[in-house]
Amino acid sequence: MADRKSDQQVGIVGSGLIGHSFAMLYAAAGYKVRIYDIKPELVDKALATIDDQLNYQSKNGLLRGKLSVQEQRTLITGTNDLAECVKDAFFIQECVYEDLELKRSVHAKIDALCKDGAIIASSASALIPSLISQNLKHKNRFIVCHPTNPPFYAPLVEVIPAPWTDPEVVVTTTHLLEEAGQVPVLVKKEIDGFVLNRIQYAIIGECWRLYEEGVMSVEDIDKVMSEGLGRRYAFMGPLETAYLNADGLHTYGDRYREMIYRVQCSFGSPQKMEGPTLDKIHDELAARIPMDQLNERRKWRDLRLASLQKLKNDLDKK
Repeated sequence: MADRKSDQQVGIVGSGLIGHSFAMLYAAAGYKVRIYDIKPELVDKALATIDDQLNYQSKNGLLRGKLSVQEQRTLITGTNDLAECVKDAFFIQECVYEDLELKRSVHAKIDALCKDGAIIASSASALIPSLISQNLKHKNRFIVCHPTNPPFYAPLVEVIPAPWTDPEVVVTTTHLLEEAGQVPVLVKKEIDGFVLNRIQYAIIGECWRLYEEGVMSVEDIDKVMSEGLGRRYAFMGPLETAYLNADGLHTYGDRYREMIYRVQCSFGSPQKMEGPTLDKIHDELAARIPMDQLNERRKWRDLRLASLQKLKNDLDKK
């Protein structure tokens, strides 16, 4: 355990999926990690899940870092005392659900307890960092780290500083995420929804419209992604895809710009996910994946994402 950073602690505030995933990632990098939640049973559940996940990853060649399962597990502890979680931590990752007032309340408590040099991160999915941190004493140490779910098999993390975030915080946070095996990308200025969700919501919005207009069934719309676009996007993004689909981007623009513009103009205004269309889409999905089988389907999803991650790891070594 020569690379174990035994004198450096990471605090995780919130023990749900994102919280215990971050705990595992930082422990894999050799950091001592303490998970906090308000209820003892939630912490116990998170630690039990971590045990299961570490064993699964070890058996399937997906374990991160150089430490063994036992070495990683020894680095992770739980607590119901927020002060114990954050007071000695050099990096604090908040992982409560997406509610502005809740996040402000949690960060006000963290702000009063953490040491002055600590980095305070939020897993916010769309809330811009200045909205959460504007009243904090340590607001210059605040940053958003928005992971992709599930973090182990979709390693992208959006890093979003507030206007007042110290530049060193961005550098240290990016390095820490890279140490943990994640893929950080910098959102250079605050924008509602960041980048991942803006792209995701654009896709969801057009899928919604196509269904509502009777163009395609729910199942076939999903196949357009899973059997078409998603196959390419698992290895490269839409801009590189365009670049490779012609002789460079200038040629792509010459060939397709008018068509792309014409189609974009037909998209229509944004629509809310509500009403009869919501009911119909839900019912089509539930007929294929009953509500009482969601956990089984999530395991099915994670197995395939894990297998894809292993494939990508193997390909990247070549």
